Amino acid sequence: MAEQLGELTRTHTGNDLRLGDVGADVVLLGWVHRVRDLGGVLFVDVRDRAGLTQVVFDKDDEALMTKAKRLRSEFVIGVEGQVRRRSADTVNEKLATGEVEVVVRRLTLLNEAKTPPFPIADDTAVSEDVRLKYRYLDLRRPRLQANMGLRHRVTATIRRYFDENGFWDIETPILTKSTPEGARDYLVPSRVHAGEFFALPQSPQLFKQLLMMSGVDRYVQICRCFRDEDLRADRQPEFTQVDVEMSFARPETIFDMIEPLMVEVCAVVGKSVSAPFQRMAYADAMATYGSDKPDLRCGMPIQDFGGLFRESGFRVFREIVAGGGTVRGFVVKHAGGYSRSEVDGIVDRAKQMGAAGLVWARRADDGTVTSSVMKALGEAEVVGLLDAASAGPGELVLVAAGEPDATSTLLGKLRLALARQKGLLDPDAYAFVWVVDFPLLEWDPEARRYNSMHHPFTSPHEDDVALLETEPGRVRAKAYDLVLNGSEIGGGSIRIHDAAVQRQVFSLLNIGPDEAKLRFGFFLEALEYGTPPHGGIALGLDRIIQTLAGEQSIREVIAFPKTAAAVDLMCSAPSPVDAKQLRELHLVPKV
Repeated sequence: MAEQLGELTRTHTGNDLRLGDVGADVVLLGWVHRVRDLGGVLFVDVRDRAGLTQVVFDKDDEALMTKAKRLRSEFVIGVEGQVRRRSADTVNEKLATGEVEVVVRRLTLLNEAKTPPFPIADDTAVSEDVRLKYRYLDLRRPRLQANMGLRHRVTATIRRYFDENGFWDIETPILTKSTPEGARDYLVPSRVHAGEFFALPQSPQLFKQLLMMSGVDRYVQICRCFRDEDLRADRQPEFTQVDVEMSFARPETIFDMIEPLMVEVCAVVGKSVSAPFQRMAYADAMATYGSDKPDLRCGMPIQDFGGLFRESGFRVFREIVAGGGTVRGFVVKHAGGYSRSEVDGIVDRAKQMGAAGLVWARRADDGTVTSSVMKALGEAEVVGLLDAASAGPGELVLVAAGEPDATSTLLGKLRLALARQKGLLDPDAYAFVWVVDFPLLEWDPEARRYNSMHHPFTSPHEDDVALLETEPGRVRAKAYDLVLNGSEIGGGSIRIHDAAVQRQVFSLLNIGPDEAKLRFGFFLEALEYGTPPHGGIALGLDRIIQTLAGEQSIREVIAFPKTAAAVDLMCSAPSPVDAKQLRELHLVPKV
């Protein structure tokens, strides 16, 4: 039977005790981590979120030893005793408390525990479904405890930083109007307004803009957001973002505010990064890395070789260039040792990614030149290609041809696949880059209409506003993404602050006046009461913590995540509800 806590009060955590505490009387409270019974002496590691401390039960106290022998993994206990120095041969250098132990004189058994479905003390492999079903046990394991502690420290750093820079932390509504921003809304039926619904926010976008109209000037919120997206391996239906908005802002205003924040956030894990971060136009990112979220750690930029092949004897390349396509490729360093079968494997991988073909050329360590199209090109053109690519001895050039964007996208995927395979993506390197000058709109050929590249409240570049009438596809957005190691960790823009421009953008998106009034009438009206220029950004907190923790999935840094199928295995949610509730919510007819 469990004993009561009574007046028992913790004096130290599991990570506190050191040699300077020898002789002190202490009280530890926590879980039994491990038990080692050596016959005459019983050693128990007591764990709390701070760490581990070894406690000792001696055979001289027979009643205490009898009680201690009942202890099993995950029992909750309190121990009172005296700190003593461990003998030199028993010091545990892996523990901060490893030079001392506590000789117990009183044991309080606060609760027993069933045998857990997986070991808590060891970071053994356990299926994710089991871990998520017993998440409260998984969270006791050292790795997740460390991740939760890291998350706390990072959020504390973020809150302090914005407070010091004059931002107000303001909460925005969770129950709001459905104004889809791309993904589906989670809808909440109203009981008191039959047939009407609230929506959970995909982001606080409109509310943070309204706060700028309200004169708040600088707003921040660490907020929960909800998106009913199609199932993806590493997305969550509810997630956390650091939401920021500033009045009288230009893109550089946002950059100058966010870069020092990221420097401080990285310092939480001992990483030193320097600002300013690199800026890269969207068009350059797509052409050079085949992605709008380029990973810069491995180098290997994509180069355009189209000019080399306008008059080429290789008919395939010549005709592609003449037809408006291009020839692009990148250099693989230290490839002199690749066997022919390894190179053929790379070609096969490219074909699996959708390539019609992949050409390669290599300069061996001794200077010998070889290529998969040596006969078609001739040695002179192969050497010209290698020279144009600045490929030295032992380096391989991989080349694809076709429509420019599709060719770069393919090569970008292949570049990252090879970088991962060859260990070129250093997990300890942090490569930040701002991707800027996105297109304002993207054309949907199936629907035959424009969609927003970011969202419909993004301001067009002032130099391109006239093109909204004539060539909307060429209009650049005053939008920007912050990319870290190939992952988009933040996205934002300068917003439209002119009601006429906002209506014009809505029209381009096939949102007519009636629909605009129905969905955004309150917002359009607010724009007409003196709206300052403003802009902001939303940083993905889960993704940032994942990178800092070195984890492969955001589920490892969220306390209670859903599965990839958007299911909570622990609570068995979503789940059916009582018919009475459905009737009250007007979702089924009343009998």
